[in-house]
Formats: sequence, C-alpha cells, structure tokens
Amino acid sequence: MTASTAAQAAYVVAALLFILSLAGLSRHETSRSGVVYGIAGMAIALAATIGLASRSIAATGMGLLVAAMVVGAGIGLWRARRVEMTGMPELIAILHSFVGLAAVLVGWNGYLDVEAKGAGQHEIASDLLRIHHAEVFVGVFIGAVTFTGSIIAFLKLSARIRSSPLMLPGRNLLNLGALAAFAGLTVAFVVSPNVGLLVAVTAVALALGLHLVASIGGGDMPVVVSMLNSYSGWAAAASGFLLDNNLLIVTGALVGSSGAYLSYIMCTAMNRSFLSVIAGGFGVETGPADTTDYGEHREIDASGTAKLLKDARSVVITPGYGMAVAQAQYPVADLTRRLRDMGVEVRFGIHPVAGRLPGHMNVLLAEAKVPYDIVLEMDEINDDLAATTVVLVIGANDTVNPAAVDDPGSPIAGMPVLRVWEAENVVVFKRSMNPGYAGVQNPLFFRDNSQMLFGDAKERVEDILRAL
Repeated sequence: MTASTAAQAAYVVAALLFILSLAGLSRHETSRSGVVYGIAGMAIALAATIGLASRSIAATGMGLLVAAMVVGAGIGLWRARRVEMTGMPELIAILHSFVGLAAVLVGWNGYLDVEAKGAGQHEIASDLLRIHHAEVFVGVFIGAVTFTGSIIAFLKLSARIRSSPLMLPGRNLLNLGALAAFAGLTVAFVVSPNVGLLVAVTAVALALGLHLVASIGGGDMPVVVSMLNSYSGWAAAASGFLLDNNLLIVTGALVGSSGAYLSYIMCTAMNRSFLSVIAGGFGVETGPADTTDYGEHREIDASGTAKLLKDARSVVITPGYGMAVAQAQYPVADLTRRLRDMGVEVRFGIHPVAGRLPGHMNVLLAEAKVPYDIVLEMDEINDDLAATTVVLVIGANDTVNPAAVDDPGSPIAGMPVLRVWEAENVVVFKRSMNPGYAGVQNPLFFRDNSQMLFGDAKERVEDILRAL
C-alpha cells in the first residue's frame, strides 16, 4: 500500500469518527463519547497528514511543522484548562477566527504557488485553472469574513466592546454592496487573475466581516456564534479544495452544514429569520427610552424563598447567563437534590438561546451532575408552568420576558419565551433591576406573583440551602 493510499484510508476512518462525534454530541448521555470520537478522528487525521507530508518535505520543514504543532497544542491545552464555563462563548468565537485566518493564508498561498509562477510552470491543466481561480477567491472571501467577524463577536461576548449594534446609515446597503463587489471581483479574477484583485477582495471581506457582526445586537449573539461556526466550516472546506485534501473538504462540510442548521434552529426559537439577524438591530432602542410605569417590584429574602420551596408541590428552575457568571450551578444542583429528597418535584426549563452559547446551560448543569431526565427544553416544559408552585429564575432575563407575548411594539415581540409568569409564584435572582443583555426591560419583575431576590446567585442559593 502506498503512502498516499494509506493516508486516504486514514482520512475515511477519521471522517467516520467525526460523523460519530457529531451524532454523540447531539445527546447529553452520549456527549462524552462524542468528544472522544472527535479527538480520535483528529489524531488519525494529523498522523496521516504528517506521514504523507514527510515524503515530500525536507527535514528542516518537518522540524518546523512539528514545532508549530507542539506550540499550538501547548497553547490549546493551556487555554482549555484555564477557561471558565462563562468564558466558553468568547473562546469559541476567537477559535473561529483562527480557522478564517488559516483559510485566507491557504488561499493566498494557492495564488502564489500557481498563478504567480506564470504560464507553463504550474501543474494544473489550463481548462481547470479558472476553477482554481474561483476556489482561491471564494476561500479568501469566506475566510476573511469569518476572521474579522469572529474577532468582533469575541470582543462583544467578553464585554471588551459594547454589545449594542453598530447602527451606520444604510448598513444593509453596505453589506449588499460588499457582496456585489465580491461577485464583480470574482468574475474579474477568474478572467484575469492578479494580486491587486486578491488584495481588493481581502480588504472587502475583512470590512464586511467587521461590519456584519458589529451591526448585530447582543440579543442575537448566540445565533452569531453558531453562524460563525458555519462560516468557519465552509472556509475549511474551501481550503480543502485548494489543498486537494478530501478530509478537510468533508470535515468543513460537516461543520458548515451543522452550524447552519443550528443557526436555523436558534432563529426559529427566537421567531426570527436568518436575514433579520444579519440585518442586525435586535435589542437596540430604536426609539425613545422605555418610560412605561410598571409599578413597584417586591423583594424576598432567602428564608422566605426557602419557605416557598418547602411548601411547594413542584418547582421549575429556569437558568440563564447570570447563573454561569455566578458559578451557581453547583449549589443549584445541591438545592435540587435537597428538594427532591423532601418529595418536591424539581425540573429545569432551558430556553434554546439561554446564555450566550447554544447548549451553554445544559453543559453547566451536566457539569454539576444534575440528572439529564429533569433538564427539559422550552417546548417540553412550557405547558406545565401554569401548574407549577414555584419558578426560580436564576440569572435569566430576555428568555422569560412576557413583553415578547404581550407587547407587539417590543423589540423581542414574537420571540418564544418560557411562560414563567403563569406559575403560582416566581422568584427572580438578579443583582439589580437593570435590563438583560438585549437591553429590553422585563415586566415580569413587577408582576403580582413575582418577587426579586437580589445579590450574587451562588450566595443566595447557598443561603436558601442553609435556611432549608
């Protein structure tokens, strides 16, 4: 068996492992095995690629390649061990930017290695050169959009810049103009490739990625993360065509299609179209500030909350990003076990876009050993909330906002939410009365059956445990 045949066989095995990884990650119970499959597939892919490259690269080049892998692996392990679960959204966003940058570099290398050599010095048949030109241009464009878009997403998610959308005049026309420029430049490059056109499309794509994500509001950031995940997959697939690497094509297609489908699911959960997300503006005050008088809120302390829970028949906990920030998942898990031991039915209601990353709350609760069977999605729990004695809203805001149902003029009107206000009692854990990440006031806080428990969520849950 030749080295090339062995490498292709290894790529097939790696591709199958990646598919098994995605299948495993689709369920809590099999997520650990899904991660293992993914790691095994990547290890096989790297080993096969290095083995294939060693036959055509000098010893010095192999040394540099191995050194780069060691440095990259070291940085990856260091960041993975240090990052808190609250920092996962921005970490994933910045990792997407690396994929985009790699695609840009591969595209430029494809141009310099083929077109820049001049006629008669390349190995690509003349009738395939135009296809190669298109591959270079598309790969660079997708990669550059992913690169700057992911950096802006990272800055927003990590609160290094404001989460509110950048509202430039005619922002949608700017995006459409950039796409039109890309189409025109692509035609010109395919007909007559030159470095000036490649520089131009790189600049246009970098600017488009920056403006595209900057003009999307904080309330849509979970969708943006999955959208950038999809972009990074298509960028990797484009690189696979340029490098003639079948595994990279398959892997990129898997990531791109799964990211696109996840974006669709999340848009559906928010009752928004994908185009409306791209248009931006969600959660921004497009008119005067909300001056509605919702009345006075009521407060409750930990002992009062403990009494409500002790006398309850059923309890539903709806977590949000505030639970992640406070690292309250462990005392919440302890509270769940205590209440279940007392004979109280306890379940969790998870909104599809709770937190700033798809599945963020599910991972936190799994990390704290909360049983999978009591962690329910919004559609599974919503109809039961009216018969629930107590709902604990821990760090959630926009996903439990009744304005989405009651106020047609609200920026989140029509967005499916957890109807927690239908329960007998609602206790909201918050640090203050400030609106949530989307910047929209929540009338739930002022309802007659709602009470506010202020302070750090972890400390308040621990206070409730002591009171019980």
